[in-house]
Amino acid sequence: MEFSLPAWLGGLVGTIVAVAAYVPAIRIVERRLRVRSGPQTIEQRAVFEDRLSIMRRVILGIDIAILAALGYWIGNAIGGKWAA
Repeated sequence: MEFSLPAWLGGLVGTIVAVAAYVPAIRIVERRLRVRSGPQTIEQRAVFEDRLSIMRRVILGIDIAILAALGYWIGNAIGGKWAA
């Protein structure tokens, strides 16, 4: 397995795109979940916030993993054409 500069740059760009897409997407999801949950007690709200925090981390991790890998693959495909 060969590591090339275009592949690594593609992975970096994929990571940047993942973070940029995460911010507006998570706001939309979070807003819908808050409206859906309705009025809650303090205990229920604490549990909801804990679950929401875990959900944010999982979505960010999956988002970065998929888009960084996709960027790496695209960078490798483009870089492979130029290198050959």
